[in-house]
Amino acid sequence: MDLQKAAQVISAPLSETLPQLSAVLGPDIPHAAIAELSNCSFAPFKFRGESPSITITDLAALRSQVPVEGTWQGRARLASGEVPVVVLMSAVSAPSAMLVLLRTDDTPIPLEVLTSAKALWDVVTAHMEGLRNEAVPATLAVSRAAAAARAVAISDLSDAYGASLSSMLTALRDRAVEDSVARARAADLAVTALVELRARADLDRAQTEERAGDAFERLAESLRRVLRGRDVRLDLGTPGAEEGAERVVPTEITSTAAAVVRATVHAMLDDQGGVSRVHIGWKIAGAVLRATVRDDGPGTLSCGSLDQRRVPERLGPIGGKVEVDAVPGWGATVTIEVPLGPPETPREDPLTVLGARELEVLGQVARGRRNRDIAGELHISESTVKFHVAKILEKLGVGSRGEAAALAHEWGATAR
Repeated sequence: MDLQKAAQVISAPLSETLPQLSAVLGPDIPHAAIAELSNCSFAPFKFRGESPSITITDLAALRSQVPVEGTWQGRARLASGEVPVVVLMSAVSAPSAMLVLLRTDDTPIPLEVLTSAKALWDVVTAHMEGLRNEAVPATLAVSRAAAAARAVAISDLSDAYGASLSSMLTALRDRAVEDSVARARAADLAVTALVELRARADLDRAQTEERAGDAFERLAESLRRVLRGRDVRLDLGTPGAEEGAERVVPTEITSTAAAVVRATVHAMLDDQGGVSRVHIGWKIAGAVLRATVRDDGPGTLSCGSLDQRRVPERLGPIGGKVEVDAVPGWGATVTIEVPLGPPETPREDPLTVLGARELEVLGQVARGRRNRDIAGELHISESTVKFHVAKILEKLGVGSRGEAAALAHEWGATAR
């Protein structure tokens, strides 16, 4: 595999990943179109090429014909007809990520070319899996991508539903066929259509939702890798039925919660000394996914450590929150809550009423600094700091520095 080409693909913007893959693979595997069916929470199906009739359902049907790992080439029946394809399957993610190239001819592709292409697809899949696990803070863009992916699936379902109804009506209206025969044909068509529609709906859910228990297992495995080589014991409060292990949750929610838990564990280990045990809890409580991270360290963990790892920035846009309870000598407990659905009324950022200098002062206040220290840091007088603090409290409608600091942490003022 050409590592320079791999770097070219994964360094491109996410929207350009598939076009870049097509360009890199094109000289060795000529193709008219390329499609992806991956474990991406936000846009599981992607397509680029000359055959717009290919759908997520076509790829799902093709998946059952090829191995979960490796390569496959042959002819496949898709919506546009029977066409020669090359399929690359990467087991880096679960379920395996699938890349399909709709070829321009049937000429066999040499094994060494397929092996190199598969290695490149493994690298790209690992990169995408890392982004999914880290749940980067661009939540609004991610949500829009997820909505777009689901809209495509719903449109696909509608088309299939309409085609099934048309076939049934055609069978019932055929005057050349006896009523009993027509009814039998219509019944067969209805049964077939229901099976297919349910399969498509199940696929849509599988690509955008997961069991809370499965998400925890994925989190646990990633934490084992984090702690490998460290003298730290990982205790897992594996959720059962009472903790909502069987509840089906949007994957963008579980991915965000898992990313925040990992960031918290890093903060506990890297910003404190003497941590020998970390306990992770995970449960569904009503309409909230609640995760707890508890250590046996010195109890010096601060909100600033989480700010540096963008925890409030990740949670704020989706209405999540984090609380830190650190007791010197007794360890720290971090509680993370992520709503399972959007709030009925979207929250607006309360800090937009503040000016640039006020945001700077608020960031210092949130770090627990006194007026004298803030004045020295920002090169202004202490009386000016007092004036700014008074205006901040007035604009935010809060009565204390502590309340203002809480808003700053929730809305990421310390990272601005």
